[in-house]
Amino acid sequence: MQLIVVSGLSGAGKSVGLRVFEDLGFYCIDNLPAHLLPHLLADADIAAGGRYERLAVGVDARAESADIKAFPDTIAEVKARGVSVTTLFLEADTDVILRRYSETRRAHPLGDTQTALGEAIQRERSVLEPIANIADVVLDTSHLNVHELREAIRHRLGPDRGARLRVLFRSFGFKYGVPDDVDYMFDVRCLPNPHWQPELKGLTGQDQAIADYLQASPLCADMQSSIIGFLDRWLPEFEQQDRSYVTVGIGCTGGRHRSVYLAEQLAAHYRDRYPEVLVRHSELT
Repeated sequence: MQLIVVSGLSGAGKSVGLRVFEDLGFYCIDNLPAHLLPHLLADADIAAGGRYERLAVGVDARAESADIKAFPDTIAEVKARGVSVTTLFLEADTDVILRRYSETRRAHPLGDTQTALGEAIQRERSVLEPIANIADVVLDTSHLNVHELREAIRHRLGPDRGARLRVLFRSFGFKYGVPDDVDYMFDVRCLPNPHWQPELKGLTGQDQAIADYLQASPLCADMQSSIIGFLDRWLPEFEQQDRSYVTVGIGCTGGRHRSVYLAEQLAAHYRDRYPEVLVRHSELT
């Protein structure tokens, strides 16, 4: 039996997460009191037809405080029964959640007439700490749209994730901050910057003119070769350890030219080697 627990902050994408697992064939239950998990699994174990062999359950701040505090013990009890359990915790920056609530005009589950929305969000972070602290996968959705969130969850927790290593190349701009979910990070700000060429400034690393400009630089070729050499050495080690995914961050100043170009080149290089190679450009959305 396989159990996925989907938790996280309100407004971070838990409903989307549960729908992803529903699409993958999981039987999904939202807002289940955590203390009922062992009872649910006991009943599911004897159910006929294997309908409940893959379960996804939403647990969040609407649960009783005692349930959330006891969550680590509950999960330990479930694992002791031989159930494969993965906890996914979704989070986002406070300002992003504030914006999402402003757009949807929904009420926060911990809010009331005496509590400001920002205070409710901070309270929720504190309440959910017992779950966040033991989560197997913590995913920051601040810069993900619905489609990117779906792909990120599939990338990390899809049912065939153990088949072979999946590799995600993510470009970003250092001026906007380093992504939280990268396993390896390469700084390519030392390469010639197309931003300073007036005819190239408005383009991106996906445009052929940028590719021509960077391919003319021996320094860029050396950087690409060095990164490939490093990944060729260490990605197989992760694969040997049954690691399901690796995220490689490529950063330049603004995240629009050099990092985008190299992320695309690296992805093209590794697509014949790994079954799923993804590319995400943080600053092009």
